[in-house]
Amino acid sequence: MDEGSELSLTIAQIVQRLKGSHLHSQIERQAKECLHQPEIKLESLKEDVRSFLKTSGWERQLQNAVYRELHVQLPPSHPAAPPEHLKEPLAYMRKAQASWEKRVLKSLNSMSTELGVPLARMRPAAEQKELSNKWNEMGTDEPDLTSVRPVYAPKDFLEVLISLRNPNHDGSEDVGVRSHWGLIQVPLNVRDIPQLRQAYSELNLTSGQLGIDDHAHIHPDMFENEYVQIGKKVVLEQDSAAAQQYSRQGCPTGLRADLWALILNSTNQPQDVMYYEQLTAGVIQHDLLVDNLIYKDVKLTASNDDYYFVFEDFLYQVLLCFSRDTAVLEHFKYNSATPPKSFIQGKGEDEESAVVYPPNGVIPFHGFSMYVAPLCFLYNEPSKLYSVFREMYSRYFFRLHSISSSPSGVVSLCLQFERLLQTHLPQLFYHLRQIEAQPLRIAFKWMVRAFSGYLSSDQLLLLWDRILGYDSLEVVAVLAAAVFAFRAENLMEVTSLASAEAVLADLSTLKVMPLIQIFLFATAI
Repeated sequence: MDEGSELSLTIAQIVQRLKGSHLHSQIERQAKECLHQPEIKLESLKEDVRSFLKTSGWERQLQNAVYRELHVQLPPSHPAAPPEHLKEPLAYMRKAQASWEKRVLKSLNSMSTELGVPLARMRPAAEQKELSNKWNEMGTDEPDLTSVRPVYAPKDFLEVLISLRNPNHDGSEDVGVRSHWGLIQVPLNVRDIPQLRQAYSELNLTSGQLGIDDHAHIHPDMFENEYVQIGKKVVLEQDSAAAQQYSRQGCPTGLRADLWALILNSTNQPQDVMYYEQLTAGVIQHDLLVDNLIYKDVKLTASNDDYYFVFEDFLYQVLLCFSRDTAVLEHFKYNSATPPKSFIQGKGEDEESAVVYPPNGVIPFHGFSMYVAPLCFLYNEPSKLYSVFREMYSRYFFRLHSISSSPSGVVSLCLQFERLLQTHLPQLFYHLRQIEAQPLRIAFKWMVRAFSGYLSSDQLLLLWDRILGYDSLEVVAVLAAAVFAFRAENLMEVTSLASAEAVLADLSTLKVMPLIQIFLFATAI
């Protein structure tokens, strides 16, 4: 397709998606109401209505909604391309993802059988009342979870990624021996340091950055004061694109919550609050088997974390509501994954009696709750916290646990991490490989959680500023490589995987932005 037809197709798709939205009906109502105002003239009706919508802030809201759609919709493709090609163009990736989904669903079904617990059941009235009463203190009285185990952990997922092969690719054609050093053996294009320097130019050593204590050319106080003033202006203007650009150099603590919500176009209007309350009612009415997985995961991760244990009740509320939210299914249009299905009891096992389970199509795994935990520092209102998390998940986090060829997908991140290390720290990579301590086996758990639970909370939020600012998870792979570079001297002394893991066990004292900056802009090429 040429550029013109691509653009018109994109516009048509966005218009179609926005037509049924709440924003569309609000703008329509405002346009009708403004007709009664004296400044609206019949002879210049169109221009006057447009001018009214602009001055009253509705045009900006529409711009933000379009900006969001551009971020989440599929890239334009050939009109004859089959739907599965739109989700994931590579057949072997689709096959691996489908096989992985079957394995996860089988594990969930076997747990249901072993425990004698149905996948879903209506709660009796007494139980509904009890849960409603303790909704804000669920951490005090969770069910017996001794026999519940996570459906899978990141290391199980890593084994699947390691086994990925492109049947059409002959590995012997690769130039150089280094391409065989790593665990990921699929030919995908990932950016090297010169390309990353170009893409992440705002992170260079001479630019002011929030998250770095001493600035090369600007006094920290002066930079920060001026930068905060610009941030306040961005929030006041309510412009998603400006907020995203601003976030590339970090968000001031007092403005971060507003800036992130603006970038994600996440609102907390009365209809959003009502929607969240409906999800809450759904949790109270029905008990799902995945609820136990959520309880177990929060207990195993956030509840044991020095930063996040205080948010235990928030995490239960948000994750239980998330599992019931059918709006999450929208993201499967551009996700290589397909929502799992189960059969309604007593209705046979044909396609018609199959329903998506859980309702949002996402089976939580070990560590899933850590995607929500850092957001609890920013939002103390559950409905707002929920809408921001759902948008973060639908844009970024789903890519960390699905098999795809996307540049922000977990396969590309793993490959990029290995390539960066092999190219710029070949001796370290070779040494770790020789002692059977493949770097990816250590770094994978950091990347699959976008470092949540590994960095101190303030440093993690600075990292996530850049994920939002650059609309990419690439910076996660760069940081993982930078951590190895920072600890290279110690790692050259280790003699086993266990001792390498010990050197990298505690990342809570690391300063994220200096590490990324030095690795990207001070590494010799």
